[in-house]
Amino acid sequence: MARLEGKVCVVTGAASGIGAASSRRFAEEGAAVVGFDLGDPVGDDWGQAEQAAPGSLFVKGDVRDADALASMVEQTLARFGQLDVLMNAAGVAGGGPVHLADPDDWDRTLDINLKGTFLACRAALPHMLERRQGSIVNVASIEGIEGFEGGSSYNASKGGVVLLTKNMAMDYGRRQIRVNAVCPGFIETPLLEEVLGMEGLAQIRQGITDAHQLGRLGRPVEIANAALFLASDEASFVSGHALVVDGGFTAGHRFGLSEMLGLG
Repeated sequence: MARLEGKVCVVTGAASGIGAASSRRFAEEGAAVVGFDLGDPVGDDWGQAEQAAPGSLFVKGDVRDADALASMVEQTLARFGQLDVLMNAAGVAGGGPVHLADPDDWDRTLDINLKGTFLACRAALPHMLERRQGSIVNVASIEGIEGFEGGSSYNASKGGVVLLTKNMAMDYGRRQIRVNAVCPGFIETPLLEEVLGMEGLAQIRQGITDAHQLGRLGRPVEIANAALFLASDEASFVSGHALVVDGGFTAGHRFGLSEMLGLG
């Protein structure tokens, strides 16, 4: 039996990157998928999700819009009659040291990454509470676990997602609603290219890549696989956890000793 057989999964940020890859993996594991994003689907992942789960639904909307999220949940229930899993993958980059950070950029980053997660949960929770079951997977970041230079607003937003996740796990656990976060390292997505693809950042990109102990950046499907576990009944006793999936980025630091010992 597929791991999400008979379940209905809503994925925000489903048009590209981690959200699109997760939509495809959920569909491959038997779920009906409802994608929600401000833009149109990019790449093959959403198309493959529709092929794997005919009848899947894509709704255009902004996670900053509570009414749009409520409408999406209503459409989900009208089409499928239930909502079992919510994955909050919508997100944007943002940052700069605080004295240089633009207040409007700060607000946009926090509104999409943190408030958008709150609003999507707020829209989905009444149905989950009524059924006394559900799984919520929030996409945070290793930048919500530890600091990263120049990432003030992004780090703050993802740190907020991690603590919001833990708080929700306490609030809703007695109703058998599990809430977890996945904390990716640096993943090859359009969002990453938006930042590290800028002119003059090739050396920084290489340094970030090297800081992952596996010596490479991650792939969206690798985060999708972790999200699949958290969404599924295989994680039935996992709640309030921030699962780091980062190729060893947060494991520690290398200074060349491994190479001296022949482990380069």
